[in-house]
Amino acid sequence: MSSSHGGLPARRRWLAALAVLGWGAAPAMLGLQAAAAQAQTQAPAKKPRAKAAAKPSARRRSRPAGPAYVGHPAAMAFAEEVATERGLSADWLRQQLGQARQLPAVQQLIMPPPVGVPKNWAAYRARFIEPQRINAGLAFWQQHARWLAEAEARWGVPPEIVAAIVGVETFYGRITGNFRLIDALATLSFDFPTGRRDRSAFFRSELAEFFVLCAREGRDPQSMKGSFAGAWGLPQFMPGSVNRWALDFDGDDHVDLMDSGADVVGSVAHFLAAHGWERGLPTHYAVTLPAEPANAAMLLAPDIRPSFTAAEFAAHGATLPKEAQGHEGLLALVELQNGEAPATHVAGTANFYVITRYNWSAYYAMAVIDLAAALRQGRGPG
Repeated sequence: MSSSHGGLPARRRWLAALAVLGWGAAPAMLGLQAAAAQAQTQAPAKKPRAKAAAKPSARRRSRPAGPAYVGHPAAMAFAEEVATERGLSADWLRQQLGQARQLPAVQQLIMPPPVGVPKNWAAYRARFIEPQRINAGLAFWQQHARWLAEAEARWGVPPEIVAAIVGVETFYGRITGNFRLIDALATLSFDFPTGRRDRSAFFRSELAEFFVLCAREGRDPQSMKGSFAGAWGLPQFMPGSVNRWALDFDGDDHVDLMDSGADVVGSVAHFLAAHGWERGLPTHYAVTLPAEPANAAMLLAPDIRPSFTAAEFAAHGATLPKEAQGHEGLLALVELQNGEAPATHVAGTANFYVITRYNWSAYYAMAVIDLAAALRQGRGPG
């Protein structure tokens, strides 16, 4: 995929935005996800490192860069502000930020998909629930079984859910991004493109968190690479998410989401637990829509947020299976559109909603759930 300024084909730019954002905003993670993963579904499996899931060496790409941020008034003022607020060296921040470069490719990729493109759950699902990704997920599970078991014991998050998130995000480390994070974050902080809602304040916050992360972990800000939106590692955490929820799960005094499978597993499970994961709760139930369109519209109105009891579902004509009729929490009627074909519907629980805290998209959450089911089936009992 060409990433030169003005040279990225419109359809591929749409696919990248579609896959990365899941047709919505991702509040905690803004990673590569399906676009790059789909481009490499035929890539040969790589031999894993001792502590990490398999991933290939980074492919160098030519990306025309704009000016450096040295002397940029807003960037230099930002460095002074972060130095004061976060207790970092102003000289270090100015020196590091001055080496960042504006990237036109980042400005292109952050733009939303064209209006009117139909959503298609079946096509979205097919990119993830396929033999190579399932096999890679089973290998990841086998390699990190100890840490997945420890995470489940501690937080109640099933191993297959953790493994599936890593699979959907980066194909188990095959596609973690090759943008310098400092360039991506600086571009979106100080040169956010026009034509969509301005999120530069969010990215300035993430840029500050990035410098905190580098200072704490002793990492070189010029060498860390990730997605065009600034996400890092196998689970594609934004810097603020690293600082808030990532864990040193293997006890080596460093948080490493690139080369420590233990830290990857622990951090994903901890993130889900911190956002309300309930041990033993299903993610969703089957559901049949009400016959009356007005009742269906009412149940669909809150989208992915659980808002109705099982009794309220029934009162409005939605049919739930027997095991769901006694569900004690709230449910959401989730719709997954299939282009011209009839939509798919499920009744999402609080745990379905928790997965959408990772990426604000029902399509993303259902892809994680279905990949998790495939991994559980492939793993077998035990």
